[in-house]
Amino acid sequence: MNIAGVEAGILGPALVAGLLVTATHVPLGIQVLARGIVFIDLAVAQVAGLGVIFADWLHLEAHGWAVQAAALAAALAGALLLTWTEKRWPEVQEAVIGTTFVLAASGALLLLAANPHGAEHLKELLVGQILWVNWSRLTLVALVSAAILVTWFGMRDRMGRLGFYLLFAAAVTVSVQLVGLYLVFTTLIVPALATHRMRKGRLATCYALGACGYALGLVGSAMLDLPSGAVIVWAMALLAVPVFALSSRPAARPPAPLH
Repeated sequence: MNIAGVEAGILGPALVAGLLVTATHVPLGIQVLARGIVFIDLAVAQVAGLGVIFADWLHLEAHGWAVQAAALAAALAGALLLTWTEKRWPEVQEAVIGTTFVLAASGALLLLAANPHGAEHLKELLVGQILWVNWSRLTLVALVSAAILVTWFGMRDRMGRLGFYLLFAAAVTVSVQLVGLYLVFTTLIVPALATHRMRKGRLATCYALGACGYALGLVGSAMLDLPSGAVIVWAMALLAVPVFALSSRPAARPPAPLH
């Protein structure tokens, strides 16, 4: 058996999945950090996950259209709720986001309580199954990601708070089922956080950081035989440290003129 070929057949789709998630989450993450609502992705992703678990509780086909619709409906409902609360009680929005996350997580646990495979489903929601991604599934993800990017870069200046939350919900619905909750949060926040003091080339640096994090994480997990999601999280975080350090250095002052 050609082991290298088998690994390439597994890591190739996984890397493309990571790049697609990076493509949509980097610009949204910069906006999330600017708005000061860092944990919104956890809340909306957890609500989308609750939709997936609810669909499974109804014995709907895994990864079928009904499950996608349930996840998207749940995420959109969560986004609409957070839009309303941000407008009505902006001073406590972060607390509302945290409460939404806890309620969705607890709801998922309740739905999984009687499921003999509940622990497995919960683990899949948190850490994802990026190594099980196949090319056929990535085709639809690529189309959705392209639509999200076109919408964001073409309409971001006039979509408003509601438009942002709805677009964010759509992006998270796709990504949380693809790579899991931990990687969704990491991809959204870590590159944006590492470059938050940059004035030039920030978007390109974020994209490079995300892509390298997925690539190194997947290779490292294959070499060390460790869970891919967790290794990718650590790889991206470790890569972010020097990026943050370099971008935080004060600009060198020009030498004083000689008299």
